[in-house]
Amino acid sequence: MKPSLIIFDLDGTLVDSAPDLNACGNRMLKIVGRHPINLEKSKTFIGDGVRIFIEKTLHSADYATSSLKIDEIEKLFLNDYQDRSAELSKLYPGVKQTLEKLRQAGYRLGVCTNKPQQASESLLAKLNIDHFFEKIVGGDYYPVRKPNKQHILNLINEMEGVPEKTIMIGDNEHDAVMARDAQVYFIFCTYGYSRSPVDEIIYQERIHSFPDVINLKILNR
Repeated sequence: MKPSLIIFDLDGTLVDSAPDLNACGNRMLKIVGRHPINLEKSKTFIGDGVRIFIEKTLHSADYATSSLKIDEIEKLFLNDYQDRSAELSKLYPGVKQTLEKLRQAGYRLGVCTNKPQQASESLLAKLNIDHFFEKIVGGDYYPVRKPNKQHILNLINEMEGVPEKTIMIGDNEHDAVMARDAQVYFIFCTYGYSRSPVDEIIYQERIHSFPDVINLKILNR
């Protein structure tokens, strides 16, 4: 059955956002009197939502604090990131052209990410690709988020689709688990921020660059 909905993850799939997350994290560490961490370390913290990104960043710099203090730090982080989320972040090569081709082919597109809603919408708008998507749902849009299957199932329902005619394209284990549990066909992006080895990711197809989406078997049956 040919899919009608194509749902994308954001960080590590559409956008190489790690440089700005790393920079924002390091500005946060400077405020609390800690040394910066490198980009590769920050990449391993991406995918679980902003709160866990902050907690892991602080922990990596040996900074321990109360949950109330982290609430304050999170607000500072989000305000900073909201203003500067697209200073270093870039679309992966071919993203805009590929999204255009998919839309022209009649596919309906959405985004399912653990990134906060406001930050997701803002970043996609700054990079001028928000108009390609009928629906964007962040990690705080529903009561649940990845890897909970209801994150994507709720999105599919809002888009008036069905799981068996949906594909999910993402770069990490949360995307894979969510898609599996929701019985959604999963495409794994090998170029993203996965923390698990490729052979541990359950997927139906994989891509090594974003334009490879056009040549997916499921879209060319």
